[in-house]
Amino acid sequence: MPRSNWSDADERMYRHVRQSELDRGRSESRAEEIAARTVNSHRREDGRTASKTTSGTGNPNTRLESRTVDELRNRARDLDIEGRSSMKKGELVHAIRERS
Repeated sequence: MPRSNWSDADERMYRHVRQSELDRGRSESRAEEIAARTVNSHRREDGRTASKTTSGTGNPNTRLESRTVDELRNRARDLDIEGRSSMKKGELVHAIRERS
């Protein structure tokens, strides 16, 4: 992942999250992935990235209700659910559950 645009604070956050994940027993590669995703998520929320929305589908280990509408729409796109762009969050959750 390109980290050239990260600030010193971003690097510190990355190291902290990575170490926390290692302490929880995650593998080195998984800890690095989680740390990088966390930092990039914060950068996106702060408006410090070119893309304002995520292109991901959210953490597969979390409930659908805790994911963002953008993440749900991306998941609905993967499942080829029609009408997803005009659906509200509850409708997306229902449609995804129906299709999965």
